[in-house]
Amino acid sequence: MSPLVTPSWLAKHLSDPGIAILDATLPPVGITPPIDTRARYLAKHIPGAVFFDIDELSDHSTPLPHMLPTPEAFSRSMSALGVGDQMPIVVYEQEGVFSAPRAWWMLRTFGAREVYILDGGFRAWIEADLPTDSGQVDRAPATFHATFDEDAVRDFAQINQLIAEQAQILDARSSGRFTGVLSEPRPGISSGHMPGAINVPFTDLLDDGRLESVTKLREYFVAKGVNMEQPITTTCGSGVTAAVVALGLQIAGAKDVSLYDGSWAEYAQQPGAVIEKGS
Repeated sequence: MSPLVTPSWLAKHLSDPGIAILDATLPPVGITPPIDTRARYLAKHIPGAVFFDIDELSDHSTPLPHMLPTPEAFSRSMSALGVGDQMPIVVYEQEGVFSAPRAWWMLRTFGAREVYILDGGFRAWIEADLPTDSGQVDRAPATFHATFDEDAVRDFAQINQLIAEQAQILDARSSGRFTGVLSEPRPGISSGHMPGAINVPFTDLLDDGRLESVTKLREYFVAKGVNMEQPITTTCGSGVTAAVVALGLQIAGAKDVSLYDGSWAEYAQQPGAVIEKGS
């Protein structure tokens, strides 16, 4: 089954006792004051949905943003949210495609069996004239036994090895940040890119708030020179939009996809890291 489900599919399964629905909306980057996405969730959400706070569920022992927590911490958090690793899970976000794929990737990396993303997100749900609810949702505690998929994640040492091997690394940041023309949003970090990386701005994979079709995704990756039969590692600024590219790759049929969790926020600060400018 595709990792995407339609609003009509979710509407048919809304009352299934085993399904978990998660609003995984991070605030958009660069908007001041920041948008309170939890408040928006409380005001209006898909019935039965709980709020999946990516920042709250990340590792707070590191200064790097959005890093995966330990399997034990993730198990406790998901169990308390009422999300089990054996139940179907549908993730959505309030607008566009930005953070829901990160939640999808986190859940899959920790062993959830069935994880889907609502195609078009909450906007598509509203446009389909489907019901909404408001207020806090508290699910009964569930059992989540996290089993960490180490093949899904790359660290700094591994990314350096991949660079040395001239492996496929796809960078989801904008072309300006990739080439070094634009600054990074995080102070003190140089823009530019890893040697040999291919720039795949995640926005290139989107059309009007949803992912492009399978055909267009395949055509895009082929045009970028990506070999879908060989291992691919995705990266971005902080590990969020790298998951959008990872999702697009899976839909397009890539065989072996991993994600560099520290991404540019880690790489660009490491002594000896080679940073290239230009296309």
